[in-house]
Amino acid sequence: APHPSRSGRAQPKVGAEARKKQKPGRLGKRAPSVASPEAQGIGAAPAEGNPVHAGAEQTGAPASMVFNNVAVTLGDVWILLAALKALSLLWLLYFASCTTRHPHAVLYHDPHAGPIWVRGSLVLFGSCTICLNVFRVGYDVSHIHCKSQLELIFPVIEIIFLGVQTWVLWKHCKDCVQVRTNLTRCGLMLTLATDLLLWVLAVTNDSMHREIKAELNALMENFSGNDTNTCLCLNATVCEVFQKGYLMLYPFSTEYCLLCCAVLFVMWKNVGRRLAPHTGAHPGTPPFHLHGAIFGPLLGLLALVAGVCVFVLFQIEASGPTIARQYFALYYAFYVAVLPAMSLACLAGTAIHGLEERELDTLKNPTRSLDVVLLMGAALGQMGIAYFSIVAIVATRPHELLNRLILAYSLLLILQHIVQNLFIIEGLHRRPLWEMAPEGPAGKQEAEPPRRGSLLELGQDLRRAPLAYIHSYSHLNWKRRALKEISLFLILCNITLWMMPAFGIHPEFENGLEQDFYGYQTWFTIVNFGLPLGVFYRMHSVGGLVEVYLEA
Repeated sequence: APHPSRSGRAQPKVGAEARKKQKPGRLGKRAPSVASPEAQGIGAAPAEGNPVHAGAEQTGAPASMVFNNVAVTLGDVWILLAALKALSLLWLLYFASCTTRHPHAVLYHDPHAGPIWVRGSLVLFGSCTICLNVFRVGYDVSHIHCKSQLELIFPVIEIIFLGVQTWVLWKHCKDCVQVRTNLTRCGLMLTLATDLLLWVLAVTNDSMHREIKAELNALMENFSGNDTNTCLCLNATVCEVFQKGYLMLYPFSTEYCLLCCAVLFVMWKNVGRRLAPHTGAHPGTPPFHLHGAIFGPLLGLLALVAGVCVFVLFQIEASGPTIARQYFALYYAFYVAVLPAMSLACLAGTAIHGLEERELDTLKNPTRSLDVVLLMGAALGQMGIAYFSIVAIVATRPHELLNRLILAYSLLLILQHIVQNLFIIEGLHRRPLWEMAPEGPAGKQEAEPPRRGSLLELGQDLRRAPLAYIHSYSHLNWKRRALKEISLFLILCNITLWMMPAFGIHPEFENGLEQDFYGYQTWFTIVNFGLPLGVFYRMHSVGGLVEVYLEA
């Protein structure tokens, strides 16, 4: 999961700082019993006044004490989210069963909205998120002897909401609704806000992970002979399955929420939109084929295999008490090797775009505009972390080997984000070849003044025009093939760089360099907000690169 505190190493420090800030009168205060697992803090039930319980609860139960002295517990947050999910669910059902079935509700379909990779990702990530909530229900049931039965309501509501939302977005993501536009816009914004709040909570709240870690630590204390009142699972084997499944599927939940926000925003932009007759039909996107691409997939697979090896080695080492410095060096060396290759590929692709004769697509396209905004906005996450790392390294010990690797990694990461955004945005603004063919020489032939001649000569001229078009573009075959090679290589590399931080490998937080320079709380905030954006950027880049590949 994209949370730097999943390893649990820095958690005692969190508790210590929370105990210092805690008021004496609030010692041992608990969240309401109707709260979710997150509201229970670490899931423990020690005696009142226990400082360990107080520190853990101050980091787990209160969700906000920034502007007042009254703690807003995560139980309150989950009750609010349950109400928002219920309202959004009612609107989704009304939209699918009433609004879209109106005789003149959907007269146009946006051909660029909801491509197959977006809808496929919705189904994949939505299924994983539903499975995550199933594991969460199982985890709560296994602790039902020491938790409130009302806690089961929250994941059940979310499962229903996720299923209905995925079905509605799959079926109606291309619709340009023409009736009940105000109600439709309000409903879309309500659902978008609900998904965005779910993402924010998933990013900022890590108490479920700490609950699992606390239970594992309590088991170790029991084995060592120390007594504890922690709420333990009745069946250790079943609970371990639920825990591993929850942690494994957690990254897909955050990706699903952001993807739904993007699709809902495009639907909101399309409400009341009227398209020209020739844009109402999809131009017929060609299927995904390799088209003889060899070097790009091979190099991408090589990077993927190397990334998996580095990921496994680092995760095995991270399971121990400490992480040796050579494993940090291995991680950053992998990035230092991959990022320059990706940057060079992006620069080459951008240069090839400049040599192409395809016209720029200047038509209004909300989907493409959103893709550009998301690419540039999500890139700020990792670029921000890299910038603060550069400042910390230059100000402390820039001459050590590991620090040099981190410095090179940070600089290359910023460069790679910039050139990759340029390559993807340039590719998205080029007109696909299958859309240009009707406007080639055949279109020019129709615009010429009529000439005297027989019907046979006219037919030969019309047949000659597409052949001339194909012949002129056959000379650009090497450019299109190079673009496809580059796109496939970047797709596999971005999948590799998405996998490594998404499933728990966070050397930015574990190496301790930036943490010592900025302090725990400051660096925790930077990483906890930057890493999820970086994870989303890699997955969104994959989608943009698929579009560039298909349009080449």
